[in-house]
Amino acid sequence: MQDYRKLRVWQKAHQLAINAYALPAYLQEPKGWALRDQILKAAISIPSNIEEGAGRGSDPDFARFLWYSMGSCNEFESDLILGGDVKLIPGDVLTRLGNEVSEVRQVLTRLIQTVEL
Repeated sequence: MQDYRKLRVWQKAHQLAINAYALPAYLQEPKGWALRDQILKAAISIPSNIEEGAGRGSDPDFARFLWYSMGSCNEFESDLILGGDVKLIPGDVLTRLGNEVSEVRQVLTRLIQTVEL
């Protein structure tokens, strides 16, 4: 078992989840509530799956949970785009968080490739 807190990908994903908590300020109206909940669930799921996979006893299990994190990255990004398209999330916030999730995805991709070798 490895200490997930030392993994660069977890650190970036954890920071992304923290930054996602600023989004509810833009999603206060009832029409934004479902999107707010969905975005936060996806944001929390990214580091959570990395944590869970790191605690597994094998590389195949770890890789599987890293792939779950990748799916949550995609879900988070898609929800962000939707929030921007329906004018609930400002463009600058959308760009900043979009860049962060892209960074997480890049580091995650490299780790998956390493673990699956």
